[in-house]
Amino acid sequence: MVAFAEQIYEQALDLPIDDRLMLIDKLLYSTNLPTREEIDQAWAKEVELRCTALENGKAELIPGEEVFEKVKRKKGLHLFLFKNRHLASIGSFP
Repeated sequence: MVAFAEQIYEQALDLPIDDRLMLIDKLLYSTNLPTREEIDQAWAKEVELRCTALENGKAELIPGEEVFEKVKRKKGLHLFLFKNRHLASIGSFP
């Protein structure tokens, strides 16, 4: 199957751009993934839920700097642990 798919891919590269875009659209549609409209609607609903939670005191805002600092620390720890899985020294740790 992989060879067949590769053959189709190579043939598709020879198509004019409009035909390739149409083929891409049809292949994506065939996967039954959510459409852009469905994604936008889901995000709009999520925004409404989050706004309601904030208004009702069930959630609170966290400053972006604080969030990014937490992510940076966690990412640094993850990289440290990943690189040190064999107890190898990697030098400084952020």
